[in-house]
Parts: sequence; structure tokens; C-alpha cells
Amino acid sequence: MSSYTITENEMEAIATGGAFLGTGGGGDPYIGKLMAQSAIAQHGSVKVIPPEDVPDDWLCVPVCMMGAPTVMVEKLPSGDEAGRALEQLEAFLGRKADALICIEAGGLNSTIPFAVAAATGLPLIDGDGMGRAFPELQMVSFTMQGVAATPMVITDEKGNSSVINAISNLWTERLARSQTVEMGGAALVALYPMSGAEVKKSILRNTLSLIFEIGSIITGERSENRNPAAALIERLNGKRLLTGRVVDIERKTEGGFARGQATLKGMDDDEGRTFKVNFQNEFLIALNDKDEALAVTPDLICALDADGGLPVTTEQLRYGLAITMMGLPCDAQWRTEAGIKLVGPGYFGYPQAYTPLEELPL
Repeated sequence: MSSYTITENEMEAIATGGAFLGTGGGGDPYIGKLMAQSAIAQHGSVKVIPPEDVPDDWLCVPVCMMGAPTVMVEKLPSGDEAGRALEQLEAFLGRKADALICIEAGGLNSTIPFAVAAATGLPLIDGDGMGRAFPELQMVSFTMQGVAATPMVITDEKGNSSVINAISNLWTERLARSQTVEMGGAALVALYPMSGAEVKKSILRNTLSLIFEIGSIITGERSENRNPAAALIERLNGKRLLTGRVVDIERKTEGGFARGQATLKGMDDDEGRTFKVNFQNEFLIALNDKDEALAVTPDLICALDADGGLPVTTEQLRYGLAITMMGLPCDAQWRTEAGIKLVGPGYFGYPQAYTPLEELPL
């Protein structure tokens, strides 16, 4: 892969593709798109570079939103929190960052780094730490490769900020989550400062290029009045899990997460069936009416509006909404023993053992 630039026009596809690959989490794509487009309009386009082009001695920093996506819909950021978090982390470290990283895929967390990159003139590295979205800070490939999450800076829209140093990435999550709750349920952070050498060892490659391609597929299929599900399943080696209408939604924001369960009644080929989908910011497990898993974390569960064909995030779930859910295989790193320990069903308290998507029945 070679480097390329992203302008205002491409941010629509980035936001859409990020919302799809974010498995229901990662924040609202509309908010993130507007933030990035505004920054690019003011400061200029963003350069995206492959990890192989990153010098070993560069300082590379992910910037992202932390908290419950449901909160960010109403508690809008002022726009400069992520930049302030980066500046304060740079001050603490005593050196400037050379490049930025997306920590995960998501409608907001795939776009905020573009806003900060435009404002600072820094390049973005083509990759991320998840290949999807997960709810907790330690759930990244960087953790599996021994990269420390701290020092980390957390900021809010009121001007509050703090530097966190923790004994482990799990403790970083615990300490930062409690501060996020006190900051109103959502905050902006800069964390996992790493060298270029560590980037090349730990990052999941080409995520931004894939997000842009997914967004372009969705836009292209919708322009032809086709639901993008079939094209995405073919491109991403996935499978259709269900098509159904939401008939019940339980959702609560607690502990800095949006947790809940959606019940869906099957439509079309799934007429007469009932499904349940559990989420903690992201869709984590889909079950049939026998409580058998159709797909389970760390494999991806992605949703499209069955009518309009746009990605559906967990905060957008509502009674009567018709959606098509797809399962996609996760990155191979997540299927290792270390990956399953970090993000498998057991961590979230589900009794089902992890079984690869392609081995599960429909």
C-alpha cells in the first residue's frame, strides 16, 4: 500500500464505513463526519500512510472518544478536546507526536483522528488496534504486543483533564472509566503512545483503507437502489445472520457503557423466528430462539437498516426498526488464546464458548 490523502469529500465514506465496521459502537457517524469535515475545510486534507513507511523512532499516538455512545448523541463535544488531550500528552512526554492512529473502527472513532490530523498537520497511519470496535480500552492488539496504554490524557468539553499512569492496561481502563463517568459519560483521550517500531509490530493493517472501501460500497449499492448487505458479505467473507424487526429493546447507560439487549422478530426468510442480540456499546452476541449463538465476540456482528441500507449503531436501535445483521470473521490475532482471553465471550459473562463464525449454524 502507498500513502494517499483524504479530503472533505471522502469523509462521508469514512464515517459510513467506520460505523459499519464498528459493530454498532464507536460513536455516531454524523457527529464525527461533521467534526472531520470542518477541520479539513479549515486546515487542509489528511495524509494516510502505511505502517511500513513509519520510521522506527517516531512517536505515534491514538486519539479517540471514550464512554457510552448514547451519551455523545446529546452531549456533543466542543471540538477541541482530542487536540487538547494530544497536546497535554506531548507536554508530559516532552516531545511532539509524529503521527496519529485510530484506536478502533467506528462512526466517531474513525473520524475524530482525521479532525486532529487535519488540525495538527500530522499523518494518520493506515491501521488500528481492533479491526472493529470493542468497549474497553485494554481490548486492543497493542495490549497483546506489550504496549502500555499510559501515560494517558483524558479531557472533557468543560476543560477538565488529567494524566493517568497505571500498572496495567486493565487498570488504565478502570481508572479512566471512572473519570469518564464523572465527566458526564463521555470524554476524549490520547493514549498508547508508541514508537514506530511498536506500531509495525502491533497495529492491524489497512483498516482505514478498508473502511473507505466499505463506505464506498454502501454508497454505490444504495445509489443503485440495492441493499448493500449482499455486496458486503461477499467482499468481507461474511454471512447473513438474520433479518428482523426490533420488537423489544432494553438499554441502560451504566458504568460508562451502553448495555442492553434487542429482541427481533424475523422477516422475509426468517419469518416465524425470534432473535436476541446483546450489546455493551458494541454488538457482542447474536442468539436464535434456542439461545444458540449465531455469532459471538470477537467475530464481528454488523447491522444495516433493512430499508435504507445504512449502518445501524446500538444507540439507534428502536422499536419497529427493521435490520439485517451480518457476521464477519475477526482478525486472526483475536482468535489466539490471548485474544479470546481479552475479548472472548467469557470476559463479558456469556456462557457460550467462542466458536468461529464459519463453524456456527444459522
